[in-house]
Order: sequence, then structure tokens, then C-alpha cells
Amino acid sequence: MSQTVDRALSILPLLAEGPANLEQVAQRLGVHKSTALRLLRTLHAHGMVHRQQDQRYRLGARLFALAQQAAEGLDIRETAHPHLVALNELCGHTVHLAVYEEGEVVYIDKIESRYPVRMYSRIGKPVAITVAAVAKLLLAGLPEPERRSVAERLDYPAYTSRSTPNAAAYLKELAAVREQGWATDFGGHEESINCIGAPVHGVDGRVVAACSISAPNVVVTADDLRALLPLLRRTAEAISADHCGTTPAPNSRTEVTE
Repeated sequence: MSQTVDRALSILPLLAEGPANLEQVAQRLGVHKSTALRLLRTLHAHGMVHRQQDQRYRLGARLFALAQQAAEGLDIRETAHPHLVALNELCGHTVHLAVYEEGEVVYIDKIESRYPVRMYSRIGKPVAITVAAVAKLLLAGLPEPERRSVAERLDYPAYTSRSTPNAAAYLKELAAVREQGWATDFGGHEESINCIGAPVHGVDGRVVAACSISAPNVVVTADDLRALLPLLRRTAEAISADHCGTTPAPNSRTEVTE
């Protein structure tokens, strides 16, 4: 029975490449055409594949509906929370998770620092979109036309002397963030607060959230905070793997190294 299930499931990635006829499916599976036909009929009965008028098979509407239903049921905060707690336990600093919604970047989770000097930030509160590390990651993940359109609509408040001054500078920074895969905010919103961020990816590779480590410079220097980037990026990769239902890379686990 397990071999039958394995063969049936092997048909789906084949048809994801494009429609295929019975002979092509049988050849790819290495089985007789009668076996392939039996598998295809079973998948067709469940709406997983569809037979076209030219007798070729393609992925069925039911499969797409299930994928959409599963995607809508995913709660990135629930998935990420234990990873964020583990990250906080390792580094001791404030940890955030943020998403991009309706033109704003908002925090959807926060784990407080263990230090007495703490950040003023709240779950559900929009972040300073032109300077925050999480905002840079989420906007850098947008398609180029949308990214440019958003950047050109924004105001650019001078929170500090390090704040992003205009759309041109912001787009240049977003391009760098997109290339390197992480972002920083070293005093761009508050002179005394530094932050590093890393992206969380969805099943289609898009950036669906961003997590960050933030700390006052009286607690940790910018250089020391930057040294935590590998740990933060491993955490983000582990969240992405959990969110997508895949196995994380061996170096993606959040753990202490001696």
C-alpha cells in the first residue's frame, strides 16, 4: 500500500511541470500504463488531477483549493512564537515579529528583554516604516513595482540624524537588504536603540514576516548586536521551515554553540 501511495504522490510534482499523457506518466513512474491509469483515475476521482480533452492530465482544482485553504489556516505568530522565546532566552534582548498589512508594518509578537532597560513597543502598533529593520525586510520582499510605489508614497520623518531622508535613499537601502537577506536600524528611529532583522519566508518564497532583536546601546553595542545576526537568521530559517512544513537545514536550529 505504501508503494501505491508513493507512486500516486509522485504524479503530482510531475504534473506540476505541465500536462502529461498516460504514457509519459507511466514512463516517469517506471510502471505499466495500466498501473499509471489506475493511479490517475484515483487522483481524478478525488479532484487532485483533471483529464483534459486532449487526454492529457494536469493538476486538479481540488488540489489548489486545499493548498489555498491550508495557507489561509496558517498562523505565522503561533508558528514563530516558540522560536522567538528560544531566541530571547539565548540572547536576552527584546525580540519582535512583524508583518506587512494594508500599507503598514505592525508588530504581532514581542518577547521582552531580561534587562531592566526595555523598549517601548506594543503588539499591534505600527512601526516606523522608513527606518525599522523589520519594515525594510518586508518592503524589500515586495515586487519591484510595488516596492517603488510604496516608497514614493511614504513620508520620511527625521526621527534622528540617521533616519532615511527620502524615497531614493530608501529604495537603495531596500535593494541592499534584498540582496544581503538581513537589515539593521542603528539609531534611525531612536538614537539609543539598535536593531537587527531577518526575513521569514512562505511556501512561495515570499517574505511573509520579519523577526528582529533590539537593544539599547547602553546594554549592548551595535557591533555586539550585529554579531547575533547568525543566530537571528537561523531562527528566521527555522520559523520559515515550520511555517512551510519543510525540514530546516542542519544549521537552522536555534541553539547555543560553545
